[in-house]
Amino acid sequence: MNFDEMTARVRDGQGFIAALDQSGGSTPKALQSYGVEDSEWDGDEEMFAKIHEMRCRIVDSPSFSNGKVIGAILFEKTMEGCSKDGSPIPALLSRRGIVPFLKVDKGMHDTENGVQLMKEIPTLAKDCARAKELGVFGTKMRSVIHEADQKGVADNIRQQMDYGLEILDQGLVPILEPEVSLKSESRAQAEALVLSNALEQMERVPEGKQVMWKLTIPSEPNLYKPLIDHPKVLRVVALSGGYSREDACRELGKNDGMIASFSRALLEVLQAKMDDQQFDQALGNAIDEIACASTGEVA
Repeated sequence: MNFDEMTARVRDGQGFIAALDQSGGSTPKALQSYGVEDSEWDGDEEMFAKIHEMRCRIVDSPSFSNGKVIGAILFEKTMEGCSKDGSPIPALLSRRGIVPFLKVDKGMHDTENGVQLMKEIPTLAKDCARAKELGVFGTKMRSVIHEADQKGVADNIRQQMDYGLEILDQGLVPILEPEVSLKSESRAQAEALVLSNALEQMERVPEGKQVMWKLTIPSEPNLYKPLIDHPKVLRVVALSGGYSREDACRELGKNDGMIASFSRALLEVLQAKMDDQQFDQALGNAIDEIACASTGEVA
């Protein structure tokens, strides 16, 4: 797929975007959930090798290419890795009609003013250039909002857009992800601040350009419809944020036009010890359920 074909696939695709981008802090937990104990790896290199094996197994599974996964967010080491046939992962995904994205953030600062801002991304231009070489369509970067602090939320959304505009200048489409914690005691108020600040920041997007948003499924259904309908927004996707797959799909189904970009909720039943048939069946069931929640169809 070329860039225009990828744009159309993301805009019009009936399905969801898989998040396969666990990084440093979340990787050990992801491996444990997959049935790989800490004793089976030693150091970051072996840890990332184990998670790369899991991601490649997912990508190579027949059900992953059944047309219901319209995009996949990759960690840098996965983007640089190769599939069984020797193809770079982005090229393999593109051939199968799956639009590749790259996680570009470098982690977050400690909480201040109720939010965690992203750390600086000094390699952003280089990372974007490399991603374009490999056929990647867009990027994703995550920050977190814990409280409905007006200054904190405004700073968080502004930082997302600051980097988003840099990424647009590099010729990629950014996914902006200011996650509102499900544990927040002021979650509804924080989500309302996210919406108002996001709409304000959208005025900075140049004419003819589009960004994407990845947001916590709102406590008020269809809260983010103004963003979904915004002409400078390519698509609004939802993170699972600690919900089980069943709960995430139920809550997502209440929101028109919002599709999934799940990680934990997608992978929660997969186990390293499964044989290939069991693995593909479990993955296929998860894909079917999440795609139904994303498209409003009945499972």
